[in-house]
Amino acid sequence: MGEATPVWAVVALPLVLAGLICSAAALDAVFCAGGRPADPLREGVRLLLQQRRRTRGADLLLMRAGVISLPVAAFLAAMVIPLGAAPVLPSSVGVVWFNAMEVVAWASLWLTGWGADSAFPLIGGYRFLAQGLAYELPHMFALITAALAAGSLDLGAVAAAQEGLWFAVWMPVAFAVYLLSALAMAFWGPMGHPLAGDVAGGVPLELAGPDRLLFFAGRLALLAVAAAAAVPLFLGGGAGPWLPAWAWSLVKTYAVLVPLVWVRQRVPVVRMDRFMQVAWTVLIPATLLQMLVVGLVVLD
Repeated sequence: MGEATPVWAVVALPLVLAGLICSAAALDAVFCAGGRPADPLREGVRLLLQQRRRTRGADLLLMRAGVISLPVAAFLAAMVIPLGAAPVLPSSVGVVWFNAMEVVAWASLWLTGWGADSAFPLIGGYRFLAQGLAYELPHMFALITAALAAGSLDLGAVAAAQEGLWFAVWMPVAFAVYLLSALAMAFWGPMGHPLAGDVAGGVPLELAGPDRLLFFAGRLALLAVAAAAAVPLFLGGGAGPWLPAWAWSLVKTYAVLVPLVWVRQRVPVVRMDRFMQVAWTVLIPATLLQMLVVGLVVLD
């Protein structure tokens, strides 16, 4: 652990995360068939007022645990991401902590799909496990590459190590793989196979009312947190001219978040068996080669 957390950071984090979630929802509404930014707000109110439903044999404890733990995983991952200069939870192993919270998201989808006692949600849960097996190793190698270049697992130290040249510039393969894995960890866009139409919506099929609202808010939170983590990992953190560090962090976060949201309506959903083949034959060797190049530069 590092120095004490500023009080303003503790207060700001949930507000910033809520703002990113609302922004992502509004952007998705605009990009999707020309909707309006206020559409997600109306849908959120409708779901809040909608009655919950459940299948006859549903395990409510498991299903609710899965739904609730999804936004919790996103919030816990956000705690180690510097909001400018200081994260809520200063940690010397912030990269490891961020990566570990993905495991919580894995469990969230599996519990939600299993607890519903319905075929299609269960299939969606299995699909997300397969997706995790496909993207996790390239994702982990991309994170390790950034940490190797900085000589630290602290996200603040990783950001500070990019003074003069962002990691995204001289390790583009790791950055590209990270962005792809960000889509996968949020099961978004081409990586939305666990929620695909051929299984009637997959994991959240049996969710209604506040449960469904919380699930999709958690999904957007994961996407927003992944975009925010790209800033200290590959885009120099809060460094920049004229504006304060927190403002630059937000600008860079939105610069990553907007294209991630946009891609959902522009790229078709990829089958996980095909993505797994690409991950193991292309992405893993590419990230390992990128890591080797970075290691040679660091040692030199």
